[in-house]
Amino acid sequence: MGMIIPECFRQLDICKSVVGLATGAGALYLIYKVIKAGITCQPPLCSGSPVCIARLAIERERYGRDSGELRRLFNSLECKQDEYAKAMILHSITRCVYLLEAEASACTPDDIRVVGNMLDDNDNNVKIQAMNTLKAFSGIRKFRLKIQEYSIKVLELISTIWDSELHIAGLRLLNNLPLPDFVHPQLRRVMPALMEILQCDYILAQVQVVRLLSYLTQKNDLLYDILNCQVHGNFLDLFQSTQPGCLLFEVLVFTERLSEGRNTPHYRAVKWQYNEQSLHEALFGDESRLADRLLSLVIHPEEDVQIQACKVIVSLQCPEDLRVRPSYQTSTFFMNSRE
Repeated sequence: MGMIIPECFRQLDICKSVVGLATGAGALYLIYKVIKAGITCQPPLCSGSPVCIARLAIERERYGRDSGELRRLFNSLECKQDEYAKAMILHSITRCVYLLEAEASACTPDDIRVVGNMLDDNDNNVKIQAMNTLKAFSGIRKFRLKIQEYSIKVLELISTIWDSELHIAGLRLLNNLPLPDFVHPQLRRVMPALMEILQCDYILAQVQVVRLLSYLTQKNDLLYDILNCQVHGNFLDLFQSTQPGCLLFEVLVFTERLSEGRNTPHYRAVKWQYNEQSLHEALFGDESRLADRLLSLVIHPEEDVQIQACKVIVSLQCPEDLRVRPSYQTSTFFMNSRE
């Protein structure tokens, strides 16, 4: 018994320390943001910087004083550094942007330029960390136009470097930005590379690229380029029920938007010619087996996949000018399929 009591007191001391750390307005929220930032932006190697930045964030919340950490990091980044040091500094800047929002908002377009210049670094890990930092800053409205200037460079990197982590970082950045019209010519050039990433069997990259393609499908001047893009003969394997539900759902959203786009009067007014190995032929051609794949997904274990598969079936069966409310038709089809 004499050995148990001291152990209990030690546990009480630990509990008091933890409670003391979480005391104060917004402390729990900041702890949540530390975890979220750690998931969103993984460091090149393990480091103790997240704990330090979290402490600064909590102190700022309590006392309202500027930590100066972001400025110190940017000053370090402008000094001559090796690749590892640059990647680590960029990683710390990214965490600061998520956790020290007021200080991040006080940064300037010149700071964004410094980060953007790192996209030209010879080291892929530095490029990846720079993309992560730009994505973090893209959450601040006043920097979005400046960050858009790097869209073409990011697309070039994605299409010329076959690195899954770089693809994920670049695509996450692009998915967090409204892409301006001046990027469309570059998008046409890199469309084959984007389609290759979609078929690369790396789930995280596939989910990000299909989200981007779904967004681009809604651009009238890019729809034909997407539909005529060449795909592999086994493209419909993306619709197999064994695929992860998150990927299946995004692929089905992409297919629904393609189907709706090709059925609009504007698009149907032109007689388009498609390559035999095109995405259009794989999905909507006379020899396509898409309908069979969709029917198997109607009984998928995940409900959002079931519903989205029904939406695609409705879009395939109903021309745009004859279509009634999709939500009604989809729910009716869904109920009938369960009978």
